[in-house]
Amino acid sequence: MTFPNGQAGPIVRFRAVWLTVLATVLVLAQAALAQARPESLAPLAEKVSPAVVNITTTTLVEGRTGPQGIVPEGSPFEDFFKEFQDRNRGDKDRPRRSTALGSGFVISEDGYVVTNNHVIDGADEIRIEFFDGDEMDAKVVGTDPKTDIALLKVEASQPLPFVSFGDSDTARVGDWVMAMGNPLGQGFSVSAGIVSARNRALSGTYDDYIQTDAAINRGNSGGPLFNMEGEVIGVNTAILSPNGGSIGIGFSMASNVVSKVVDQLKEFGETRRGWLGVRIQDVTEDVADAIGLTKPEGALVTDVPEGPAKEAGLEQRDVIMSFDGTEVKDTRELVKLVGNSAVGKTVRVVVFRDGGTKTLLVTLGRREDAERTVPAAMKGEEAAPEQKDILGMTLSAPTDDMRQELGLPEGIEGLVVTDVDQASQAFEKGLRAGDLITEAGQQKVTSVADLNARVAEAKEAGRKSLLLLIRRGGDPRFVALSLDDSE
Repeated sequence: MTFPNGQAGPIVRFRAVWLTVLATVLVLAQAALAQARPESLAPLAEKVSPAVVNITTTTLVEGRTGPQGIVPEGSPFEDFFKEFQDRNRGDKDRPRRSTALGSGFVISEDGYVVTNNHVIDGADEIRIEFFDGDEMDAKVVGTDPKTDIALLKVEASQPLPFVSFGDSDTARVGDWVMAMGNPLGQGFSVSAGIVSARNRALSGTYDDYIQTDAAINRGNSGGPLFNMEGEVIGVNTAILSPNGGSIGIGFSMASNVVSKVVDQLKEFGETRRGWLGVRIQDVTEDVADAIGLTKPEGALVTDVPEGPAKEAGLEQRDVIMSFDGTEVKDTRELVKLVGNSAVGKTVRVVVFRDGGTKTLLVTLGRREDAERTVPAAMKGEEAAPEQKDILGMTLSAPTDDMRQELGLPEGIEGLVVTDVDQASQAFEKGLRAGDLITEAGQQKVTSVADLNARVAEAKEAGRKSLLLLIRRGGDPRFVALSLDDSE
């Protein structure tokens, strides 16, 4: 529609603007879709393939001597059976070579190769096969069983193609990723998927896995997980599977963990992690209430053996709230923060103690050295025997027979749990017969009377629960029990 002056009417102009906006939206949507899922991964695969390697390991396995003791020694049939065994043993007693397959990737032009520790563990020979078919022998530079990472080295006559680590912390759930390796010994193979989850923990202290649905099978171990820029954001390590094959749940150790380990292996041939020197547990809601924290955060110190923390003044029952300027949410985060810190570094540790905060300076030791030492036995004075039911438990001071039966150090102070009511909260929280209660309400207990006094004090202070320090097999942990069970 036009008006007498020849200008377009408002309806026509509106339609034109609307069509323009719609066209723009469609173009942007197509561009976003193309960016989210490329039409082909071939360019990326061609770019990174030369740096991905197959790894073959060979291990010498001793032969078996066969069954022994078929006839008694000195029997008239002994020579007959010995001759029979010698004649039929064949090659069974000879050492044989066992081979295993895995994957890896080159991270520098001078021949450093990253793979999983379990791929090369115990190997006598390691052979690297490159994408173009060339093969080279490799030697082990260093290994880290805690993160299942190994660093190898090959000597090449010319610079090798390599790939670089990316920032795994920038990987988002839903991002496209590509795995490459040697699945089931089939040679170079590519699979694609997305980041299914982040910050997965399996069983290790320093676990930080990226979960992906990209197909990962046996033989993929040690291979790289790439983002769409061709950067390594993970090392394919494990799968969750009921049948041994990929079901779309694979785990890659995050590159930000791997790169730190690789740097230390390259420089020292071993890892050098910081060591604080405390035993810790997470702060639950009931524990937080029992010690006066407003929210369940931080890492609760259950024991302070000889080491950096003790020298700096950390105490049992302290809650570590901050480490080297970073807020501590739980024990897992504290372990990672300490492990990533340099040995010998002096850090500020903020703890919650007696209703307030305190800042301590701790000079970190080396975890690997600490793990080679044996903790000293606990010392204390013997308590008089007595027994009573309280908080859903039957408690008794440790007798000599109890110490021997439970393996308790001589003269230890506390109360032995001899029975637990299965309907009680104590049972629900995991307390069992044989546990030793050494503290209640942050004070030592040597008798049932001491425990009753701590219960009364907690009630008078308006606490809903009482914090107990439990030792089982020498390992301490805190448990908060509701005071309702004391009625």
